[in-house]
Amino acid sequence: SVKQKDTTPELVVRRLLHGAGYRYRLHRKDLPGRPDIVFGKRRKVIFVHGCFWHAHGCSKGQAPKSKLDYWGPKLAQNVERDARNLRDLENAEWQVLTVWECETRDPERLLPVLRDFVGE
Repeated sequence: SVKQKDTTPELVVRRLLHGAGYRYRLHRKDLPGRPDIVFGKRRKVIFVHGCFWHAHGCSKGQAPKSKLDYWGPKLAQNVERDARNLRDLENAEWQVLTVWECETRDPERLLPVLRDFVGE
């Protein structure tokens, strides 16, 4: 079973934000895609995506070479759902940031991106 909440990359992002003094809500069910981190008053959300499960273009985001008839449609469906959730949130005037699992491996580089997105 693959965790959907409190994954290691998500915890890295949450610790960085909390350490920088930001407060947020988690996994709001009333928003499309149940974003991982929500700044309600600012109308900003952050998704923390695993590179494999969301078919990121990095080395970890490559589909397996076996069982392509299973993995191909599954990963394509995930990407399609992500795009639909992004579109729905933007149509509802929410700003969206996607943080990839591979980006969480360099917290010093990620923190300025998070601060810039969340703002003051």
